[in-house]
Amino acid sequence: MKRAITLVNKSGGSFTEGIAERIGEALVAAGVDSEIMLVEGKDCAARAADHVKKGAELIIAAGGDGTMGSVAGELAGSKAVMGIMPLGTLNHFARDLGIRFDIAEAAKVIAQAKTRKVDIAEVNGHTFINNASIGLYPLMVMDRDGQRKRLGRSKRLAMLVASLRTMARFHSRRLTLSTDGGEAKVDTPLLFVGNNDYQVALPSAGRREALDDGELCVMVMRSKSLPGFLAAIGRALIGIKRREEMVRVSGVKELKVDSPRSHLSVAMDGETVSLKPPLVFRIRPGALNVIAPA
Repeated sequence: MKRAITLVNKSGGSFTEGIAERIGEALVAAGVDSEIMLVEGKDCAARAADHVKKGAELIIAAGGDGTMGSVAGELAGSKAVMGIMPLGTLNHFARDLGIRFDIAEAAKVIAQAKTRKVDIAEVNGHTFINNASIGLYPLMVMDRDGQRKRLGRSKRLAMLVASLRTMARFHSRRLTLSTDGGEAKVDTPLLFVGNNDYQVALPSAGRREALDDGELCVMVMRSKSLPGFLAAIGRALIGIKRREEMVRVSGVKELKVDSPRSHLSVAMDGETVSLKPPLVFRIRPGALNVIAPA
């Protein structure tokens, strides 16, 4: 029977009473002997790092995308393999790997042990598995999290309110972007940096076809007014591309972002951090060993 360590984020929004027992039972039924550990979200990275140092071969992350990113950052570059138990609201990483949002099904995938190497990305030492952004979205995330702490609102309701309030305070950021192709100064309400290429048009908006192409997905929104911004988003979703509204930079492996501000708020996999510029985004090709469906 395969042995593993399972880190369950007990402070995640989708954590419920008895879920650790359900995960343990599903893993045993699938043929995986795992020690189940309940961990605070802020401690997931440290606990994963400890087990990597102890020589753990399989570490299962149970939580949302923030949990996956924390654990992945510690496993990247090591021989340890990461198992995915999606418990979050959106589970973008699990979805793009083809893992179903079901505990029993995820356990079966882990038991099959089909390992593949995927890319991760980082900015100033902080790992992200999905995407990072500067501008409007980090403000929405901070507002959302504040509502949830103060008012106990659901994640979806808090995000809706945060979106409306952030749009009412619409503004751009002055940034200097540098890649191998040169340097450009831009005023943008939103800079998006993805771990591999993201689709924009419906019905596949927000999805990735590959996690091992070894490139960052860089998109710069150019519309400086709220009506123009919303119109540009709408056109992008139906597949109408206008370079004056959104610039997409291809073939990027490293991106430097500078700003006259002392710190920039960056949203990464649904969490926010404040970082001192310049920010250096990098792709780490094939750095993570992860179990995914064949």
